[in-house]
Parts: sequence; structure tokens; C-alpha cells
Amino acid sequence: MIKVTIKRNDQHAIDSFTITGHANFAKRGSDIVCAGVSAVSYGAINSIIKLLSFTPDIEQGAEGGFLRCTIPSDIEEAVQEKVQLLLEGMVVSLETIERDYGNYITISK
Repeated sequence: MIKVTIKRNDQHAIDSFTITGHANFAKRGSDIVCAGVSAVSYGAINSIIKLLSFTPDIEQGAEGGFLRCTIPSDIEEAVQEKVQLLLEGMVVSLETIERDYGNYITISK
């Protein structure tokens, strides 16, 4: 199962997210749940980097199945607002995957 953990600060802004595990929906290379989660999460990170010229702190597992993205608290407010919008879009997409494939992904906030 894929586990997504969203951590928020006191202002309800996303401080970080961590994704661990594998969906095991289908064999490797055919797993649409894993592919969807990967596309959504890496797409959000790549959008932040490309559109905002800002690189968050990223950790990845060598074998896959692990991604952590942390947003430093000392970035400009205007950039922080845009980062949050992109991350909230990611959360909405992940929740949609969870709604349809809840036996393979769980999100905790």
C-alpha cells in the first residue's frame, strides 16, 4: 500500500509530504495506481521548480517507494503562496486516486 502523509503548520500550510510504499495493484510497469501517484507528486515538484524557480528539499529512496518533499519556512511570501496552490492541487489529485483505489493508497493529514 502507498502511504501519503501531509504535514501542515499552524497556518494550515503544507510544510512537507512523504510518500512511502508500493500500491501492488498490478505487476511492476503496469501498476496504474503507482504511476498515478508518481505522476501527480513528481509533477507538483517539477512544477514548483520550473514555474517558481525554487527547489524544495527533496529526498528519494534509491529503490523507489519513498519520496519526501519539505518546503523551507524562510521563502518569500509570494513564492510560498504559489507553492501552496500547487501542493493543494496535488493533494486534490491524490485524494481522487484514494477515492477510486482506496485499497492501494491511504492519505493522512
